Amino acid sequence: MLPQEIIRHKRDGKTLDADAIAAFIAGLTDGNVSEGQAAAFAMAVFLNGMNRDEAVALTLAMRDSGDVLAWPEIDRPVIDKHSTGGVGDNVSLMLAPIAAACGLAVPMISGRGLAHTGGTLDKLESIPGYTVTPSNAKFRQIVKEVGCAIIGQTGDLAPADKRLYAIRDVTATVESIPLITASILSKKLAAGLSGLVLDVKCGSGAFMGTTSAARDLARALVDVANGAGMPTSALLTDMSAPLASAAGNAVEVANAVEFLTGTKQDARLRDVTLALAAEMLLAGGVVESVSAGAEKARQALDDGSAAEHFQRMVAALGGPADFLSDYRRHLPQAPIIDIVAAPEDGYITGYQTREIGMAVVSLGGGRHQPQDSVDPAVGLTGLLPVGSRVERGEPLCSILARNPADLDAARQRVRKAITLQDTPCEAHPVILERLE
Repeated sequence: MLPQEIIRHKRDGKTLDADAIAAFIAGLTDGNVSEGQAAAFAMAVFLNGMNRDEAVALTLAMRDSGDVLAWPEIDRPVIDKHSTGGVGDNVSLMLAPIAAACGLAVPMISGRGLAHTGGTLDKLESIPGYTVTPSNAKFRQIVKEVGCAIIGQTGDLAPADKRLYAIRDVTATVESIPLITASILSKKLAAGLSGLVLDVKCGSGAFMGTTSAARDLARALVDVANGAGMPTSALLTDMSAPLASAAGNAVEVANAVEFLTGTKQDARLRDVTLALAAEMLLAGGVVESVSAGAEKARQALDDGSAAEHFQRMVAALGGPADFLSDYRRHLPQAPIIDIVAAPEDGYITGYQTREIGMAVVSLGGGRHQPQDSVDPAVGLTGLLPVGSRVERGEPLCSILARNPADLDAARQRVRKAITLQDTPCEAHPVILERLE
């Protein structure tokens, strides 16, 4: 079928077969499908959706548009995790070394910040010398020897996804569940995983604002991944408040180091990290139950083996050999640090979490345009959990800024984002549901 015939079929609400989808994606990869045709296809899918078989076919075609990795040299289960993104979500930095310390191989291919959400690669690049684009041979060597490596997507993995996503980003079709599903899973399938765990977030800091929307996405991801031959489970987690007490790049790396070394572990962050670790260990067959997986992950934290794996990964990817013991000296420091003071006595009863993320963006810690550079030093620290009692003048958080104007802009956003009331309330449970 010609590209325009494939588009017409989907425009008219008809079901596309696997051959038609594969042909369209092949044309997208080799340039025989124009940007206009790709945009029309994306809008047709956005408006009419795809059934499970179509979404599986689209995911597999996008996977096969580039290299597909295999790990014959690895004698451990190859498992990864993907998060749909949030504010203060630095889970990957702890989760990969925890899983590696427990016997998994974790080739984690991560992304950069998107809108108000932080990106794992941006965080790791605040570590001096850390390279997110090693050679394929180096990547494989580190996964084999260390057990984990967190890097960025290469141009050879699912290149069709890169082109289609760029088109979706400017044609108001990003939110299509079949297209989101294929985008996420094509890269994970191309990484040669034997299992995947998903962290699908909902709430004011997530892309899916409601539990029902997040559940629909999680269900689609789990069904399509399993249909494509990759065992997958998902957790629905709450993003109605920042997950960690820090939001930014270097500050979230510091928070991760403190978590791994036991200096400080934010309660909600710990719950999500251990729950995802347990799912990964269960998926890899290392344990026989979620509870056993959580206990094994706790042991890896408590005995220091997870922290050791993090240090080895950082050093192997070009970071300082003493990063764990001297991280504050190595991480960039913002020149201005000031607090956001509570305007009155009260209890923190809620966050407009997206605004917390946008406060970081306004400081320079995120991007307004894809080509923008990111300031690794700026951000927020000391964010308090929902339910905290504060008195007038006490810190709601600290702002790390590059200049006074950015400080004032961020302060206004943070003040609007935090709700104070006379009576306390309980925070939402952080783990909402499990899908398999």
